Amino acid sequence: MSEILERSPIVQQLYELACACSRAEDEAVAEVVDSAVQLQLPVIDALIDAGLVNEDEFYKGLAQMMKMPLVSGEIEAEEVSELKGVLGAALAIRYQVVPLKLEENILTVACYDPFKMDVRQTLSRKLQMTIKWVLAERRHVRNSLSAIYGVGADTFEKILAGRDLNADQLAEKDEASVLDDDESDEASVLRFVNQILREALLQKATDIHIEPQSDILRIRYRVDGQLLDVPVPDRINALQSSVVARLKIMSRLDVAERRLPQDGRIHLRNKGKSIDVRVATIPSVEGETVSLRLLNQEKFDLGALELEDTVRDRIHEVLSLSHGVILATGPTGSGKSTSLYCFLDHLNKPETRTVTIEDPVENKLPGIVQIAVRPEVGLTFAKGLRSILRADPNNVMIGEIRDTETAEIAIRASLTGHLVFSTLHTNTAIGGISRLLDMDIEPFLVSASVRAFLAQRLVRRLCKHCAEPVDDWSTERARELGIPNEIAQIGQPHHAVGCPECRHTGYQGRIAIYELCQITDAIQNMIAKGADENAILHQAMREGFESMRDYGWRKVMKGVTSIEEVLSCTHAHSEGDNFD
Repeated sequence: MSEILERSPIVQQLYELACACSRAEDEAVAEVVDSAVQLQLPVIDALIDAGLVNEDEFYKGLAQMMKMPLVSGEIEAEEVSELKGVLGAALAIRYQVVPLKLEENILTVACYDPFKMDVRQTLSRKLQMTIKWVLAERRHVRNSLSAIYGVGADTFEKILAGRDLNADQLAEKDEASVLDDDESDEASVLRFVNQILREALLQKATDIHIEPQSDILRIRYRVDGQLLDVPVPDRINALQSSVVARLKIMSRLDVAERRLPQDGRIHLRNKGKSIDVRVATIPSVEGETVSLRLLNQEKFDLGALELEDTVRDRIHEVLSLSHGVILATGPTGSGKSTSLYCFLDHLNKPETRTVTIEDPVENKLPGIVQIAVRPEVGLTFAKGLRSILRADPNNVMIGEIRDTETAEIAIRASLTGHLVFSTLHTNTAIGGISRLLDMDIEPFLVSASVRAFLAQRLVRRLCKHCAEPVDDWSTERARELGIPNEIAQIGQPHHAVGCPECRHTGYQGRIAIYELCQITDAIQNMIAKGADENAILHQAMREGFESMRDYGWRKVMKGVTSIEEVLSCTHAHSEGDNFD
């Protein structure tokens, strides 16, 4: 046992409690506790940050140890929001405490670390009332602070405290201060904007939408494909113009231009990681809306797609080709670019040269030449692709085939010995054939050049912490859903429940489901002869084609996603399908 643990009875008690609530070795717990004490950091924070304790068990033991009441479950924001005037955002967020109720000048306050005596003394002095302290889990305290006061509320409160202005005057003042580059005001607004960005990254959001309304500045995060309203401070509309202007300055856009849409980028670093943010502004009747797409500079790997065997082997077969066109299809936001990046990473070898042309370049791939489309100077997909083909590439990626000219060049590039990747907006894999024909590409060129269509959608993953098996599952239920027998025997489906780990949604993260149609000799002949999609589909199924829904059922039976998710984004192929 270390000298630190022997010297401090309280630290010794925390260490013993943590060991009882941890699956880690006692030595690992002691190391974290010793390090926290030596660096004068809160021991409870250190234990939770290190992931060494189960919060539920730890706080039950801590409540018994301190003889303090423990608030079970999450704190309902609606029930305590009226106490914001008693305990302001600046104090509550700084000291990480939540007001629960006020009765006869006795304020009940929840904290997650009862050993911060300076916090108790400061609040008693500032509030000038009796305070009754209770315990709550750290995650519940932090979630409640965001829900009650709103993201960035402490900074927002400080901004307002420094200005003796009403809301209308404040909005005018903010607008002028941005244009005049008032450094003191903008520094505060910058901190507020950074808090919005940090909270989005913490929640693993992919997009942030800042939308002026008639009475409030609405902020929403897209998490796992779902838009979630973000709690915001009261009177946030007073800083609406400053927030929008700060984002435009950060993304190098024209602050004075409010009549036309603009596009820009912000480069951020968070915890040592580089993050690109694509920014798009759109003028609306209530003011400028700002949409931010958060692009983590992650590593792309074919294994990260978690492909089922039925598709993985065929993908490897397609990627081993020396030439041809491979098209990823699906709606916007279905993960097509991510799949193509993983394919390019797989092909990225010293002996090959890969060049991409994108609009815009979303992620940077080491060892690959990437070109951004710039229509304002005449660099379009078609013109850029012509130049790329003169630069001796083995593999080429086109961000999207949007017109006949680009499609024709891509097809002719494949016929001259290049492996070409691109995306199309179609609902199904086989629907990509009709899309190319609609672009006036000759059927014989489609059949001769395209080697595969890969359609995909994103479905939400079930939360590993709370997902439970479907109770009434049976062979009859599987048959009713149309799950093939060989897939139904893989396992048992699970359903979403909801817990604090997944924000009570039942889901955490997303995964792609696919359908891959390889263009075989038989399908080539059918395309060249003008066969319809249903005929091509039936031929593909005879050759082993598996629909996206059946692929999704495999993920369902393995407990990866839910029945509802697969049904919501796929449809069953039938003879009557027209694939609109």
